[in-house]
Amino acid sequence: MVEHRSHAAGLLCEGGRDAYLRALRESGIRAHEVDGVPCLVGLGLLRPDAVDPLWLRPVAPSVGLARLLDRVEEHIACQRWRGARTAAAFASLMPLPDMRGAASPSASMTVLDGIHPIESAVRRAAARSSQELLVIQPGGRRPAAHLPGGLPVAQGVLDRGGRMRTLYQHTPRYAQQALAPFEQLDGDVEVRTLDELPKRLLLFDRTYAFVPADRSRDDVALELRQPAIISYLAATFDILWRLATPMFPSAEPLPAANGITPRQQSIAVLLTEGLTDADIAARLGMNVRTARVHIAKLSAALKSTSRAQLGYLIGKSGILDRTPT
Repeated sequence: MVEHRSHAAGLLCEGGRDAYLRALRESGIRAHEVDGVPCLVGLGLLRPDAVDPLWLRPVAPSVGLARLLDRVEEHIACQRWRGARTAAAFASLMPLPDMRGAASPSASMTVLDGIHPIESAVRRAAARSSQELLVIQPGGRRPAAHLPGGLPVAQGVLDRGGRMRTLYQHTPRYAQQALAPFEQLDGDVEVRTLDELPKRLLLFDRTYAFVPADRSRDDVALELRQPAIISYLAATFDILWRLATPMFPSAEPLPAANGITPRQQSIAVLLTEGLTDADIAARLGMNVRTARVHIAKLSAALKSTSRAQLGYLIGKSGILDRTPT
């Protein structure tokens, strides 16, 4: 019987690894020989023989590796979640730093857990800002009115002589009333669009930044005040801004080339990466139905009769050689 030592759940011990390698070499192992190795069976690396229940057969190494990596990812995600919850619990016990002074390393980041803490922190940052509000809003379904604190936050910066620059994905160009919230603002306001954007960002006076802290939740954010990080975020925004197409106050059209629109070109790139319709929709900030309409139009433009043929025709057409807007 294989010797088993205590170890963290979801991981494979040395004894389990040796038994799995033996099962691979011999195309199986007797069930009673791994009775003391719960990790090996629990991870699904062995399965009962369909004919003889006294034998266990190994899964393919590629499948076994994928299962182990999934367990590791789950463990890491769990630890990150615990860390964020712990930081949030202690945040209320610590005095808030003076945002006007130089922040110490321990005060350069704050975890904000909950809509109200996020809104309060955004209002404090906005009240201290008089130069600039930079916004990245992927998806294009959340206008300025839906920023934490709403339009008053943006208008306050504008009233103090600042400017507002917002990056959306192309989706709002095709939605009615998408620009209505910006038309309510009085001041130097511009909006530009790109096909793809990183996660949401609020950046005040290139001094205070707010970014998501959890991919699966909208009510957990990081408030950043570390100068090097802020500088990096601002430089990234500037690059994206130069690449983007103006939408407000004056809109420039997205040009088409040989009947292929920039949106279809972006979809073509993602199709060649092997993404599903749902993945493409998420990357480009649209719903799956809209993504499929664009894919159908792209297929019609290239006279494709199947998904496999579409990938071949995309490569042959030269679409991928063009620079998307």
